[in-house]
Amino acid sequence: MSALIIEMKEDTPAIHLDAAAGKFEFSGKSLPEDVSSFYASTFGWIKDYAAAPNPTSVFVFKMTYFNTASSKIILDILMRLEEMKNEGKDVSVEWHFGEDDEDMKEAGEEYSEIVEVPFKFVEY
Repeated sequence: MSALIIEMKEDTPAIHLDAAAGKFEFSGKSLPEDVSSFYASTFGWIKDYAAAPNPTSVFVFKMTYFNTASSKIILDILMRLEEMKNEGKDVSVEWHFGEDDEDMKEAGEEYSEIVEVPFKFVEY
């Protein structure tokens, strides 16, 4: 399966989804004008990946900011990971946040309460 790599821009995050390398990471700011179209390839990739995932998958979120529309999309991504978990796949989330970023920490905590996927919180 080919990797999906989207470079970070001013209003969009870097997305690096590479099954061969075992790297699944979202980082930066997310406030694209058209959230659905920006994340469409990500949903397609995760759907394909879920059919034959690695033995263990850790999805890393190193977001510094996201708008309301992006927060819904992030929840949708996490719900897809929950579907994988419910199918018996070993999937988890690493949620990174800055030591002074209470908003990002709380966002991760809220997501962890909504979806049944193991979360590890990493303060930097």
